[in-house]
Amino acid sequence: GKTSLAHQFLEGKFMDCYEPTVESTYNKVVVVGKDEFQLQLVDTAGQDEYSILPHSFVIGIHGYVLVYSVTSLRSFQVVKTLHTKLHESRGRTRMPVVLVGNKADLALQSREVKMDEGKKLAESWGAVFLESSAKENQVTQGIFTRIIEEIDRVDNSYGGSAGCCLM
Repeated sequence: GKTSLAHQFLEGKFMDCYEPTVESTYNKVVVVGKDEFQLQLVDTAGQDEYSILPHSFVIGIHGYVLVYSVTSLRSFQVVKTLHTKLHESRGRTRMPVVLVGNKADLALQSREVKMDEGKKLAESWGAVFLESSAKENQVTQGIFTRIIEEIDRVDNSYGGSAGCCLM
């Protein structure tokens, strides 16, 4: 889901097939209001709750887009664990986060995580919550606009540095 969202955001197209991500970094200029931001997007390899969190996930990162599949309760649990690890590693109480439930276009009967569950989790973190569909290009651009706004809200850095590094 992360790679599909990244490709939709960067190239405006959905990729049915791609190689599993090791870790890729992309750059894109994003305009929010009248300001231009040089966004560096780090598309990480799939994580699980047993992964050791590399320092590269913490140092120099301004904000996080944490993605789970609404059709996978397991991915929802993994994103909770990942958030906890990030929070502990950063040693800060506030961290700019957008929580994204992807694959919102799929049939209701295949859904394992209700929208309310995602909203509650995001609220408990003080984060923004969005549901999206990389395939249908639903709110894909909005995800990255919102993380820039969150970075400003949490760090009060908007207008200062116009470069953001996201995971």
